[in-house]
Amino acid sequence: MTDAAKSKFTPRVFSGIQPTNHLQLGNYLGAVKRFVEMQNSGIETIYCIVDLHAITVWQDPADLQNATRELAASYIASGLDPKRSILFNQSQVPGHAELGWIFNCVARMGWMNRMTQWKDKAGKDAEKASLGLFAYPSLMAADILLYHATHVPVGEDQKQHVELTRDIAIKFNHDFKVGFFPVTQPVIEGAATRVMSLRDGSKKMSKSDPSDASRINLTDDADTVAQKFRKARTDSEPLPETLEGLKDRPEARNLVNIYAALAEMTPEAVIGEYAGQGFGTFKPALADLAVSKLSPIADEMKRLMADPAEIDRILGDGAERANAIAEPILAKTYDIVGLIRSRRT
Repeated sequence: MTDAAKSKFTPRVFSGIQPTNHLQLGNYLGAVKRFVEMQNSGIETIYCIVDLHAITVWQDPADLQNATRELAASYIASGLDPKRSILFNQSQVPGHAELGWIFNCVARMGWMNRMTQWKDKAGKDAEKASLGLFAYPSLMAADILLYHATHVPVGEDQKQHVELTRDIAIKFNHDFKVGFFPVTQPVIEGAATRVMSLRDGSKKMSKSDPSDASRINLTDDADTVAQKFRKARTDSEPLPETLEGLKDRPEARNLVNIYAALAEMTPEAVIGEYAGQGFGTFKPALADLAVSKLSPIADEMKRLMADPAEIDRILGDGAERANAIAEPILAKTYDIVGLIRSRRT
């Protein structure tokens, strides 16, 4: 896409997280922390709780509603201002599902079969997985392109889905001979774009890991955060003089990256400060740093969750603002495709 073509799209950021289980440190460092930073960039920011994606696997309805509110509380407690950014849950804006269906008809089966997360989640039981789980990358593309978003802050593991979004936009534009959808750019920044498990440095920190000790939940109290870091798996060697010395030490590298992200330092600077010191010194320092950064978030989440009606009001307001952007884009998409649609106010 040429620079001239790109320039016709208003810069706009979109990203979303599923409301499943508790938000954990990897989500915070890999996504939410950058969401907050981006609302100071001068670019319009839209952040979504993607509850339609959550139901690609079975969810208890009451738990899903509570998790949606808890995720909204996590966003706000982390510093996201719902007056400066648009914050809403996906199912309140019908255009996501409508555009998702159109993109199901644009995307190719082969593209979906290549999705790493489909292979990981479906595994050997792919025949038993829901059609929604297979097709959800095209819904993710709809989430993004419904707002003509030009930038998507994501963790490293979601880059493939943004690349698919680009493929869908390019194919739609080519098939209908238009330049209607932008070719979205993934934004992957920071020292801890991929936070690993505290029990196994070869695996990503995950909300679904059966071991609670493998992750830091944003709802964990100060004592729990400190204890998890002090018990985090490491090796017996001291920290090296250079970052290169962590090449074959995944657990050590993970803790250094987490420290760097929380302290807003580079990993090199962390190594410079702690080179030669053992984990008996480094892990307590990391624990203290994490408690100082994360405890205020946990406390604010508790305050917000005590008033679910206010959270619902915030999400409803955000949905109205999101729909005002989405509606004309969706209406034009219908016209391009040749579908007759009633006009909505």
